[in-house]
Amino acid sequence: MKKIYHLSTCSTCQVIIKETGIDKKGFVMQDIKVEKITPLQLEEMKKMAGSFEALFSRRALKYKEWGLKDKKLAENDYRKFILEEYTFLKRPVTIIDDKIFVGNGKKTIEELKKNLK
Repeated sequence: MKKIYHLSTCSTCQVIIKETGIDKKGFVMQDIKVEKITPLQLEEMKKMAGSFEALFSRRALKYKEWGLKDKKLAENDYRKFILEEYTFLKRPVTIIDDKIFVGNGKKTIEELKKNLK
């Protein structure tokens, strides 16, 4: 499977898609604002990433707005918030067969590029 979970309105996601050519390499592209993440999709991502926390974005504006930065969150909380509000998914999330690449960190994108060759 080759899939990317992204936001079409996120300039960082769009730069990564363009830079890597993912949009021309047969990837299924899911704009998570238009097509919400299903519980099954999130479970699959969690199995690959190791935890819901690894998929959770603390950079989301709502993280502070909702007062989550002051709370001790558990795995079920991360799952609930990601399913409830797309902005909590650390993005983009790219899946290539049995590998997952979460977020836009420099090392993550370098590894993604290596796996696209």
